[in-house]
Amino acid sequence: MSLDPRIAAGTTRMLARRAAALAAGAESLGWKLGFGAPAALSTLGTDRPLVGCLTSDRLLASDSSVPVSGWTKPLLEAEVAAHLGSPVASTASASEALAAVSAWSVAIELADLSFAPADIEEVLGGNIYHRHVLLGPVVPLLPEDLSFSVLRDGVAVASTSTPFELTGSLGSILASAASTLAACGAGLGAGDVVITGSVVPPIDVSGGGSWSVVAPGLGEVGVELVGGGSSAVAEALPPGR
Repeated sequence: MSLDPRIAAGTTRMLARRAAALAAGAESLGWKLGFGAPAALSTLGTDRPLVGCLTSDRLLASDSSVPVSGWTKPLLEAEVAAHLGSPVASTASASEALAAVSAWSVAIELADLSFAPADIEEVLGGNIYHRHVLLGPVVPLLPEDLSFSVLRDGVAVASTSTPFELTGSLGSILASAASTLAACGAGLGAGDVVITGSVVPPIDVSGGGSWSVVAPGLGEVGVELVGGGSSAVAEALPPGR
């Protein structure tokens, strides 16, 4: 199946943005998946998650303090991070893609919904609203009964015991990402970290606060958000970006 021309054009722009960051001194960290939830796929008319990039200049240690007062609409996403031990071929099956993962961690992605997600090429060109990623401790195995809780100031505000209902199966979406990147001259390589999409609908964190994502058996990661977003974006995200 040929790649949606909107995704091809936007991914090419994302890769140019990545190349500029690397030329400026950042190191490659890996990739991020977004807009892969069923509602998002339907709204955007796409057949796969979008792929963005992760670079070292956007990586923060757990429990870092992040000012968000200048952001438009700050969002927090609770995610599973796959750590690749070997490359994923562009033609890999879901099981082959999953076999390339050597370790896992819980992750927080911070995004800024600075414009409405109507134009796929623009969304990809802006690296899918990405601002920062925080990774929890690395573990060798993914728990069979994986659940997540998102807490603000110690109080649970979201949870799920079916995390892959929004992201899709991990093997399938990793294989999809490898196919998308290969069509645009890139790929999933050994050592890459891939954050696989929010397991709960993205949370508006414009009010700031102390946030943590807890996944028993996988780990915990936290962030302190200071300040609030500057304005609202008229068009909401599709549920479960």
